[in-house]
Amino acid sequence: MNPSRFEAVDALRGAAMLWMTAFHLSFDLNQFGYIHQNFYTDPFWTGQRTLIVSLFLACAGMGQALAVAAGQSWVRFWRRWAQVAGCALLVTAGSWLMYPQTFIYFGVLHGMAAMLLLARLTVGWGRGLWPAGASVIAIYFIAPYAITTLASPRLVDLLNSPSLNWLGLITVKPVTEDYVPLLPWLGLMWWGVAAGNGLGAALKAGHWTGQVRPVFQPLVRLGRWSLSYYMVHQPVMIGALMLIAWVSSQGRA
Repeated sequence: MNPSRFEAVDALRGAAMLWMTAFHLSFDLNQFGYIHQNFYTDPFWTGQRTLIVSLFLACAGMGQALAVAAGQSWVRFWRRWAQVAGCALLVTAGSWLMYPQTFIYFGVLHGMAAMLLLARLTVGWGRGLWPAGASVIAIYFIAPYAITTLASPRLVDLLNSPSLNWLGLITVKPVTEDYVPLLPWLGLMWWGVAAGNGLGAALKAGHWTGQVRPVFQPLVRLGRWSLSYYMVHQPVMIGALMLIAWVSSQGRA
């Protein structure tokens, strides 16, 4: 088995993709008025979003650690990174067309592009990535109080502005359809890298093959096409709902 394609990680990513699909379908149904939910403040929905993003970033971190352990070159890394960054730009363009007032300028893919580069540069930190990740998450929770108390109003406004709020050192959450800043999410990525280092060591030592049972193979295959799936699933679902709405309107005409 290719050690850079750890089946268990792919399967976990595939499960996250199915969860994401169900979440986005519910969001789309809400947008079309078929259900009525508050996806921005209801803990039932915001909690799911947090867990889904956490799974994706942890899997990305594990994948990066396993790729480095398998000898992935910087050329191949940059090729994949360019795909992620390019898709992030497409998300910005598409969201601007649909939500011009709240378009996505630093969402999941934007954050992932930045964090993948940091993960690649720090994969050698080994077990130190566990406390590093915990520190990043802790800073995220402490920062609003520290900034409000110690920083000047001008600096607070600058950190809350789109030019710097991608750092995550904010006191007011920006109004955008998706927002994944470095803090606290880099902490999840680093934890994923740390876990990936451990999985790579276990694989190398022969303690585990990283394979999953045949019943989970569909998740493995889905997880290996995560970026392509991420880019097409929403247009397909939105298009299908628009078609259903049009057919319904024709039936009532």
